[in-house]
Amino acid sequence: MTHATTDPTSDDDHVYLTLSEASPGPEGEARWAYGTGFADPLLGVDTALPDGVDGADLGAYCLMLGDDALILAQRLIEWCTRAPELEEEVALANLGLDLLGQARQLLTRAGQVDGSGRSEDEFAYWREEHDFRNVRLVETPNGDFAHCIARLLLFSTARHALYELLGGHPDQVLAAVAARGVKELAYHREYATAWTLRLGDGTEHSARRMQAALEALWPLLDELFTAHPVELRLGVDPAQLREPFLRALGEVIAEAGLTVPEAAPLAYVGGRAGRDGVHTEALGPLLAELQVVARAHPGANW
Repeated sequence: MTHATTDPTSDDDHVYLTLSEASPGPEGEARWAYGTGFADPLLGVDTALPDGVDGADLGAYCLMLGDDALILAQRLIEWCTRAPELEEEVALANLGLDLLGQARQLLTRAGQVDGSGRSEDEFAYWREEHDFRNVRLVETPNGDFAHCIARLLLFSTARHALYELLGGHPDQVLAAVAARGVKELAYHREYATAWTLRLGDGTEHSARRMQAALEALWPLLDELFTAHPVELRLGVDPAQLREPFLRALGEVIAEAGLTVPEAAPLAYVGGRAGRDGVHTEALGPLLAELQVVARAHPGANW
Protein backbone atom coordinates (compact mmCIF):
# COMPACT_ATOMS: atom_id res chain seq x y z
CA MET A 1 0.00 0.00 0.00
CA THR A 2 1.04 3.62 -0.42
CA HIS A 3 1.67 5.43 2.84
CA ALA A 4 1.62 9.24 3.02
CA THR A 5 4.46 11.10 4.67
CA THR A 6 3.48 13.04 7.74
CA ASP A 7 5.82 16.02 8.02
CA PRO A 8 3.81 18.47 10.17
CA THR A 9 5.64 21.43 8.62
CA SER A 10 4.24 20.81 5.16
CA ASP A 11 0.55 20.97 4.25
CA ASP A 12 1.37 19.14 1.02
CA ASP A 13 2.38 16.06 3.02
CA HIS A 14 -0.77 15.94 5.12
CA VAL A 15 -2.97 13.28 3.57
CA TYR A 16 -6.33 14.80 4.57
CA LEU A 17 -5.42 18.35 3.57
CA THR A 18 -4.03 17.13 0.28
CA LEU A 19 -7.17 15.17 -0.53
CA SER A 20 -9.44 18.12 0.18
CA GLU A 21 -7.46 20.68 -1.82
CA ALA A 22 -8.67 21.79 -5.22
CA SER A 23 -6.68 20.25 -8.02
CA PRO A 24 -4.88 22.51 -10.52
CA GLY A 25 -6.63 23.18 -13.78
CA PRO A 26 -9.75 24.96 -15.01
CA GLU A 27 -12.19 22.71 -13.18
CA GLY A 28 -10.62 23.08 -9.73
CA GLU A 29 -12.19 19.78 -8.69
CA ALA A 30 -11.67 18.43 -5.19
CA ARG A 31 -9.54 15.34 -4.98
CA TRP A 32 -10.40 12.04 -3.39
CA ALA A 33 -9.10 8.52 -3.52
CA TYR A 34 -8.83 7.42 -7.16
CA GLY A 35 -10.41 10.73 -8.14
CA THR A 36 -9.09 13.77 -9.95
CA GLY A 37 -5.66 15.25 -9.47
CA PHE A 38 -3.81 11.93 -9.22
CA ALA A 39 -1.24 10.77 -11.75
CA ASP A 40 -2.21 7.73 -13.78
CA PRO A 41 -0.18 4.83 -12.31
CA LEU A 42 -0.06 3.29 -15.79
CA LEU A 43 1.11 6.50 -17.47
CA GLY A 44 3.63 5.63 -20.18
CA VAL A 45 2.61 1.98 -20.43
CA ASP A 46 2.02 0.82 -24.01
CA THR A 47 -1.73 0.20 -24.38
CA ALA A 48 -1.50 -1.33 -27.85
CA LEU A 49 -2.81 -4.88 -28.11
CA PRO A 50 0.22 -7.19 -28.42
CA ASP A 51 0.66 -9.26 -31.56
CA GLY A 52 -0.88 -12.69 -31.21
CA VAL A 53 -3.15 -11.73 -28.29
CA ASP A 54 -6.89 -11.86 -28.95
CA GLY A 55 -8.64 -8.72 -27.70
CA ALA A 56 -11.84 -10.53 -26.75
CA ASP A 57 -9.92 -13.08 -24.68
CA LEU A 58 -7.78 -10.43 -22.99
CA GLY A 59 -10.86 -8.36 -22.21
CA ALA A 60 -12.64 -11.38 -20.75
CA TYR A 61 -9.64 -12.21 -18.58
CA CYS A 62 -9.25 -8.65 -17.31
CA LEU A 63 -12.96 -8.75 -16.50
CA MET A 64 -12.47 -11.91 -14.42
CA LEU A 65 -9.59 -10.46 -12.44
CA GLY A 66 -11.26 -7.06 -12.13
CA ASP A 67 -14.50 -8.58 -10.86
CA ASP A 68 -12.59 -10.58 -8.24
CA ALA A 69 -10.98 -7.40 -6.95
CA LEU A 70 -14.16 -5.29 -7.13
CA ILE A 71 -16.35 -7.76 -5.24
CA LEU A 72 -13.81 -8.45 -2.50
CA ALA A 73 -13.22 -4.69 -2.15
CA GLN A 74 -16.94 -4.28 -1.51
CA ARG A 75 -16.90 -7.03 1.12
CA LEU A 76 -13.94 -5.46 2.92
CA ILE A 77 -15.50 -1.99 2.89
CA GLU A 78 -18.54 -3.50 4.62
CA TRP A 79 -16.36 -3.81 7.73
CA CYS A 80 -16.39 -0.04 8.20
CA THR A 81 -18.06 0.62 11.59
CA ARG A 82 -18.18 -3.15 12.23
CA ALA A 83 -14.58 -4.26 12.80
CA PRO A 84 -13.56 -5.32 16.33
CA GLU A 85 -11.08 -2.44 16.66
CA LEU A 86 -10.80 0.98 15.01
CA GLU A 87 -7.30 0.14 13.78
CA GLU A 88 -8.60 -2.95 11.97
CA GLU A 89 -11.49 -0.99 10.51
CA VAL A 90 -9.03 1.43 8.91
CA ALA A 91 -6.74 -1.40 7.81
CA LEU A 92 -9.52 -3.35 6.10
CA ALA A 93 -10.79 -0.21 4.37
CA ASN A 94 -7.30 0.41 3.00
CA LEU A 95 -7.04 -3.15 1.75
CA GLY A 96 -10.37 -2.63 0.02
CA LEU A 97 -9.07 0.55 -1.64
CA ASP A 98 -6.02 -1.34 -2.92
CA LEU A 99 -8.32 -3.88 -4.56
CA LEU A 100 -10.60 -1.14 -5.88
CA GLY A 101 -7.60 0.45 -7.59
CA GLN A 102 -6.73 -2.86 -9.23
CA ALA A 103 -10.34 -3.35 -10.29
CA ARG A 104 -10.51 0.06 -11.91
CA GLN A 105 -7.41 -0.57 -14.01
CA LEU A 106 -8.50 -4.06 -15.04
CA LEU A 107 -12.06 -3.10 -15.92
CA THR A 108 -10.80 -0.12 -17.92
CA ARG A 109 -8.44 -2.41 -19.81
CA ALA A 110 -11.28 -4.83 -20.50
CA GLY A 111 -13.28 -2.07 -22.18
CA GLN A 112 -10.25 -0.96 -24.20
CA VAL A 113 -9.51 -4.32 -25.79
CA ASP A 114 -12.82 -6.19 -26.02
CA GLY A 115 -14.25 -3.85 -28.66
CA SER A 116 -17.08 -2.58 -26.45
CA GLY A 117 -15.49 0.68 -25.34
CA ARG A 118 -17.23 0.35 -21.97
CA SER A 119 -15.88 2.28 -19.00
CA GLU A 120 -15.07 0.95 -15.55
CA ASP A 121 -18.32 2.47 -14.26
CA GLU A 122 -20.39 0.74 -16.92
CA PHE A 123 -18.84 -2.59 -15.98
CA ALA A 124 -19.29 -2.03 -12.25
CA TYR A 125 -22.78 -0.51 -12.13
CA TRP A 126 -24.69 -1.63 -15.20
CA ARG A 127 -24.21 -5.38 -15.39
CA GLU A 128 -26.52 -7.99 -13.92
CA GLU A 129 -25.47 -10.78 -11.58
CA HIS A 130 -25.00 -13.38 -14.32
CA ASP A 131 -22.65 -11.03 -16.20
CA PHE A 132 -20.09 -10.93 -13.37
CA ARG A 133 -17.10 -13.26 -13.70
CA ASN A 134 -15.64 -13.30 -10.18
CA VAL A 135 -14.85 -16.52 -8.33
CA ARG A 136 -17.41 -17.45 -5.69
CA LEU A 137 -14.89 -17.16 -2.83
CA VAL A 138 -14.87 -13.36 -2.90
CA GLU A 139 -18.65 -12.96 -2.78
CA THR A 140 -19.20 -15.01 0.39
CA PRO A 141 -20.88 -12.99 3.18
CA ASN A 142 -18.54 -11.54 5.78
CA GLY A 143 -19.63 -13.65 8.72
CA ASP A 144 -17.39 -13.11 11.73
CA PHE A 145 -13.91 -11.56 11.78
CA ALA A 146 -12.24 -14.98 11.52
CA HIS A 147 -14.19 -15.61 8.29
CA CYS A 148 -12.98 -12.28 6.89
CA ILE A 149 -9.37 -13.13 7.72
CA ALA A 150 -9.59 -16.66 6.32
CA ARG A 151 -11.04 -15.41 3.03
CA LEU A 152 -8.38 -12.71 2.79
CA LEU A 153 -5.62 -15.23 3.52
CA LEU A 154 -6.81 -17.65 0.84
CA PHE A 155 -7.41 -15.01 -1.81
CA SER A 156 -4.31 -12.87 -1.24
CA THR A 157 -1.97 -15.88 -1.15
CA ALA A 158 -3.38 -17.20 -4.43
CA ARG A 159 -3.62 -13.82 -6.16
CA HIS A 160 -0.08 -12.83 -5.11
CA ALA A 161 1.27 -15.96 -6.82
CA LEU A 162 -0.84 -15.28 -9.92
CA TYR A 163 0.32 -11.67 -10.18
CA GLU A 164 3.95 -12.80 -9.94
CA LEU A 165 3.22 -14.99 -12.95
CA LEU A 166 1.39 -12.23 -14.85
CA GLY A 167 4.26 -9.78 -14.36
CA GLY A 168 5.79 -11.29 -17.50
CA HIS A 169 2.62 -11.31 -19.62
CA PRO A 170 2.92 -9.95 -23.20
CA ASP A 171 0.18 -7.38 -22.56
CA GLN A 172 2.06 -4.51 -20.97
CA VAL A 173 -1.01 -3.12 -19.20
CA LEU A 174 -1.86 -6.44 -17.56
CA ALA A 175 1.80 -6.92 -16.65
CA ALA A 176 1.99 -3.42 -15.13
CA VAL A 177 -1.18 -3.94 -13.07
CA ALA A 178 0.23 -7.24 -11.81
CA ALA A 179 3.62 -5.71 -10.96
CA ARG A 180 1.97 -2.95 -8.98
CA GLY A 181 -0.62 -5.24 -7.40
CA VAL A 182 1.86 -7.87 -6.24
CA LYS A 183 3.32 -5.38 -3.76
CA GLU A 184 -0.10 -4.58 -2.35
CA LEU A 185 -1.07 -8.24 -2.15
CA ALA A 186 2.13 -9.07 -0.29
CA TYR A 187 0.92 -6.76 2.47
CA HIS A 188 -2.60 -8.21 2.34
CA ARG A 189 -1.12 -11.68 2.76
CA GLU A 190 1.08 -10.57 5.66
CA TYR A 191 -1.87 -8.91 7.38
CA ALA A 192 -4.06 -11.99 7.02
CA THR A 193 -1.24 -14.28 8.12
CA ALA A 194 -0.60 -12.25 11.27
CA TRP A 195 -4.27 -12.43 12.26
CA THR A 196 -4.49 -16.14 11.44
CA LEU A 197 -1.59 -16.79 13.80
CA ARG A 198 -3.06 -14.51 16.44
CA LEU A 199 -6.48 -16.17 16.34
CA GLY A 200 -5.27 -19.73 15.86
CA ASP A 201 -2.73 -19.50 18.68
CA GLY A 202 -4.99 -17.40 20.91
CA THR A 203 -7.82 -18.68 23.04
CA GLU A 204 -9.67 -21.94 22.53
CA HIS A 205 -12.63 -19.90 21.33
CA SER A 206 -10.64 -17.88 18.75
CA ALA A 207 -8.90 -21.03 17.46
CA ARG A 208 -12.23 -22.81 17.05
CA ARG A 209 -13.70 -19.92 15.07
CA MET A 210 -10.62 -19.60 12.86
CA GLN A 211 -10.71 -23.32 12.10
CA ALA A 212 -14.43 -23.11 11.34
CA ALA A 213 -13.81 -20.26 8.90
CA LEU A 214 -11.17 -22.26 7.03
CA GLU A 215 -13.48 -25.28 6.89
CA ALA A 216 -16.32 -23.17 5.48
CA LEU A 217 -14.23 -21.52 2.76
CA TRP A 218 -12.00 -24.42 1.74
CA PRO A 219 -14.50 -25.91 -0.75
CA LEU A 220 -14.31 -22.66 -2.76
CA LEU A 221 -10.55 -22.87 -3.37
CA ASP A 222 -10.75 -25.16 -6.38
CA GLU A 223 -12.13 -22.37 -8.57
CA LEU A 224 -8.96 -20.31 -8.11
CA PHE A 225 -6.85 -23.04 -9.71
CA THR A 226 -9.19 -24.44 -12.36
CA ALA A 227 -8.07 -23.04 -15.69
CA HIS A 228 -10.75 -21.38 -17.81
CA PRO A 229 -10.42 -21.76 -21.61
CA VAL A 230 -9.83 -18.01 -21.87
CA GLU A 231 -6.86 -18.26 -19.53
CA LEU A 232 -5.34 -21.15 -21.44
CA ARG A 233 -5.64 -19.31 -24.74
CA LEU A 234 -3.72 -16.42 -23.15
CA GLY A 235 -0.98 -18.73 -21.93
CA VAL A 236 -1.99 -18.56 -18.25
CA ASP A 237 -2.54 -21.79 -16.32
CA PRO A 238 -3.42 -21.20 -12.65
CA ALA A 239 -3.31 -24.96 -12.02
CA GLN A 240 0.48 -24.74 -11.78
CA LEU A 241 0.09 -22.48 -8.75
CA ARG A 242 -1.98 -24.95 -6.72
CA GLU A 243 0.80 -26.98 -5.10
CA PRO A 244 3.03 -23.99 -4.15
CA PHE A 245 -0.08 -22.30 -2.75
CA LEU A 246 -1.03 -25.31 -0.64
CA ARG A 247 2.52 -25.63 0.72
CA ALA A 248 2.70 -21.96 1.71
CA LEU A 249 -0.77 -22.01 3.21
CA GLY A 250 -0.08 -25.27 5.03
CA GLU A 251 2.90 -23.70 6.79
CA VAL A 252 0.78 -20.80 8.06
CA ILE A 253 -2.03 -23.09 9.20
CA ALA A 254 0.38 -25.40 11.01
CA GLU A 255 2.16 -22.51 12.73
CA ALA A 256 -1.24 -21.23 13.90
CA GLY A 257 -1.94 -24.61 15.50
CA LEU A 258 -4.80 -25.27 13.07
CA THR A 259 -5.56 -28.13 10.69
CA VAL A 260 -5.66 -28.07 6.91
CA PRO A 261 -9.31 -28.80 5.97
CA GLU A 262 -10.20 -31.86 3.92
CA ALA A 263 -13.50 -30.54 2.58
CA ALA A 264 -14.39 -31.46 -0.99
CA PRO A 265 -14.62 -28.68 -3.61
CA LEU A 266 -17.98 -26.95 -3.98
CA ALA A 267 -19.84 -28.51 -6.88
CA TYR A 268 -20.06 -26.61 -10.14
CA VAL A 269 -23.53 -26.03 -11.58
CA GLY A 270 -23.68 -27.96 -14.84
CA GLY A 271 -19.90 -27.69 -15.03
CA ARG A 272 -20.06 -23.90 -14.67
CA ALA A 273 -19.20 -21.55 -11.81
CA GLY A 274 -18.28 -17.92 -11.13
CA ARG A 275 -16.08 -17.51 -14.19
CA ASP A 276 -19.12 -18.45 -16.29
CA GLY A 277 -21.58 -16.22 -14.43
CA VAL A 278 -22.96 -18.85 -12.02
CA HIS A 279 -22.82 -17.50 -8.47
CA THR A 280 -24.03 -18.07 -4.95
CA GLU A 281 -27.15 -16.34 -3.62
CA ALA A 282 -24.89 -13.87 -1.79
CA LEU A 283 -23.86 -11.92 -4.90
CA GLY A 284 -27.28 -10.44 -5.71
CA PRO A 285 -27.68 -8.46 -2.44
CA LEU A 286 -24.05 -7.30 -2.65
CA LEU A 287 -24.59 -5.91 -6.15
CA ALA A 288 -27.85 -4.26 -5.11
CA GLU A 289 -25.96 -2.25 -2.51
CA LEU A 290 -22.99 -1.58 -4.77
CA GLN A 291 -25.09 -0.33 -7.68
CA VAL A 292 -28.04 1.41 -5.99
CA VAL A 293 -26.78 5.02 -6.14
CA ALA A 294 -25.57 4.83 -9.74
CA ARG A 295 -28.86 3.31 -10.85
CA ALA A 296 -30.98 5.76 -8.85
CA HIS A 297 -29.13 8.74 -10.35
CA PRO A 298 -27.86 7.62 -13.78
CA GLY A 299 -25.24 9.92 -15.25
CA ALA A 300 -24.95 12.01 -12.09
CA ASN A 301 -21.66 13.68 -11.18
CA TRP A 302 -20.54 14.94 -7.79
